[in-house]
Amino acid sequence: MKLSAKVAIAVAVLLAAAGGGYYLWQGRQGETAKGEKTSKGEVLYTCPMHPFIIKDKPGTCPICGMELVKKVEGTQADAKALEMLGHVSLSPTQQVMANVATVEAKAIPLTKEVNAVGIVQYDQSRQAKVTAWVSGRIDRLYVNSVGAYVSRGKPVAEVYSPDLVSAQQEYLLALRSRDRFKDSPIASISQGGEGLVASARQRLLLMGVKERQIAGLEKAGQPNIRLPIYTPLSGVVIEKLVLQGQYVNTGDPLFNIADLSTVWVEVEVYENEFSFIKLGQRVEIVSQSWPGKTFSGQVSFVYPFLDPKTRTVKVRVQLPNPGMKLKPDMFVNAMIKVPLGSAVAVPVAAVMDTGTRQVAWVETEPGMFAPRDVKVGARVGDMLQVLSGLKEGEKVAASGAYLIDSESQLTGNGGGHAGHEGHGAAPQPGAPAPPKKNDGMNMDDMKM
Repeated sequence: MKLSAKVAIAVAVLLAAAGGGYYLWQGRQGETAKGEKTSKGEVLYTCPMHPFIIKDKPGTCPICGMELVKKVEGTQADAKALEMLGHVSLSPTQQVMANVATVEAKAIPLTKEVNAVGIVQYDQSRQAKVTAWVSGRIDRLYVNSVGAYVSRGKPVAEVYSPDLVSAQQEYLLALRSRDRFKDSPIASISQGGEGLVASARQRLLLMGVKERQIAGLEKAGQPNIRLPIYTPLSGVVIEKLVLQGQYVNTGDPLFNIADLSTVWVEVEVYENEFSFIKLGQRVEIVSQSWPGKTFSGQVSFVYPFLDPKTRTVKVRVQLPNPGMKLKPDMFVNAMIKVPLGSAVAVPVAAVMDTGTRQVAWVETEPGMFAPRDVKVGARVGDMLQVLSGLKEGEKVAASGAYLIDSESQLTGNGGGHAGHEGHGAAPQPGAPAPPKKNDGMNMDDMKM
């Protein structure tokens, strides 16, 4: 019995020693294999959108469902991994909380509306002065007040001029001389009568006598004591400069006349919009004095200089004025519609202007957004014309773009403000990103 016990104890000791040696050998082998694997670079997998999610085998991200990629350090990152660093992924809950809504970039016909204020002015091509062609006395005025309407065919005043009476007498004498010497056999005498008549007639014309008045002078055979004065155009008297009985000299102005059937509107267009203005464009004019009434005109001239105080360029609009409803110096509002053709457009809120860049967040996959540099043109209402950077059919964040950009900053991705002063720069490849809170996060998937 003693011998059997001793043998059993010896066998147990040998088995324990063998087991312990095997365990130690397996541990050393595992440590050696782990050391060799570590020296070669352990293959780990992470989510490009959530770099704090680390796994030792392929799979999907428990937060966004994105396919995991190999986690590499430093310069070992490939182009695709570097590109994904700028992306931001949002769960449906996050999109609702951030009020993120997407809209599709579409090619639509755009019409730019240039709105400006203006002042009604006289049409300078339809203004005239009534002046005294001869010196004399205003014996009679047919227009006694400013604002009176005058017609081209009716006299506005009558003037007595001794010089004019003398010129009429000379013309009548020349007519008699021509009739007396026209049958003379001497050619120089017969032709000289015609020359005297032509010279006297020309003098009357230079004194402002009309052809029909000369014809009446020939018919009457005696001079007119008072000469009627006519206006060169029909319109409204805007200035009255003489009184009845007043003596005037040759060239003195008597009245200022303006034809208000057509007026000018000089509108002031800001310097960032006047490049859209072209001659002949249709302009709609509205005035507070005539609610619901729209006047239409055309751009007739763009002034070649800019007002340094208001930073505006004056644009002249010529338009008819039926009933003389538009009064000079009246304030009006003008709208010019400029067709831009068909172009890709997105809402104004979809484009972030950082000062040096214009960025739109494009939805590359459901819930995944990537920053895209764009170049925009004219703003049409709440839409922006996109010149480059976006294609028709691409979806962009129409609201919540700034929140997406903030999310990108928090994760260290840079986002739309990367490189912009006052915002974080894009991280270096392989640099760790700070963790963030997410709904539905599985703590077992993280290796802190």
